[in-house]
Amino acid sequence: MRIHGANLSQVAQSKGISAEQLAESIVRTGLPKSRSLSAVKNWMKGRDHPRCRASDITKMAEVLGVAPADIARFTCILKYHRGSPRKANLLAQLIRGKDIITAENLLTFTTKRAALDVKKALVNARTDAEQANADLDKLFVSESRVDEGPMMKRFQPKDRGRAHRILKRQTHITVSVEQRA
Repeated sequence: MRIHGANLSQVAQSKGISAEQLAESIVRTGLPKSRSLSAVKNWMKGRDHPRCRASDITKMAEVLGVAPADIARFTCILKYHRGSPRKANLLAQLIRGKDIITAENLLTFTTKRAALDVKKALVNARTDAEQANADLDKLFVSESRVDEGPMMKRFQPKDRGRAHRILKRQTHITVSVEQRA
């Protein structure tokens, strides 16, 4: 679960609650009162530094009087998928912006190998949303991104003592789900 900065600032502005009031609610160990105000301002601008914990999101939601799902984005990052980013990106583009039921059906019936891991990330993000009591009918894929991971380098022997390099690519798959307004 990650904070959605635009939703947080919009809800806080509509409720008339300032960043200082939100900062008072999230004082915890590791985040003293002096740093909590700058953390809340960063979160409202869309930056995730320092990393916002799930307990911080629930405390701010209580102060704002909304459900945690209204100010959160549910993200799953699947690392080290054994496949090229170019092939996995086709599936990430396929589900981006779709509701979760349609996205799951598309991934279930797609014949590409990366569909299993993209679906695994999508189901994990949906499960996080269910635990936060999000409305499943309003959930959609807000972000689906594919990043390059490390490459394993192997060599194939060729004629006259030469060697050709083989790059076995890996991929990091990120899928985020949030509620429609």
